[in-house]
Amino acid sequence: MNPAEDYILKQSEPYRSMLIHIKTIIEHTIPEAELLYKYRIPFFYLSGRPYCYLNQSKDYVDVGFWNAAHLTVYQEQMITEGRKVMKSLRYKTLEDIDDSILIAILKDAKAVKNKTFYK
Repeated sequence: MNPAEDYILKQSEPYRSMLIHIKTIIEHTIPEAELLYKYRIPFFYLSGRPYCYLNQSKDYVDVGFWNAAHLTVYQEQMITEGRKVMKSLRYKTLEDIDDSILIAILKDAKAVKNKTFYK
């Protein structure tokens, strides 16, 4: 089994269901994204470059975006908390996940995938 998928399946509920749901949305929206296991978490890559990651931490799931400095949509939904460049969507329940917002940010992140990490 892919170590990234193993990471997801080993999470306790409700985090496992949240991660599976998010993974499915990413794979449906950006089918060319490749799921790898990097930095000890599931990490999606596009054209060999980091795109976004999934992480269960404390009491939430983070969907972090690599080129977050260039994102333009739903900035008010993004969490920066103690980070200089990285931004993420943070969910505590499956019901917190707004698919339309996640999809819009995924598409925005794909549009800036070739930009540098920093602005």
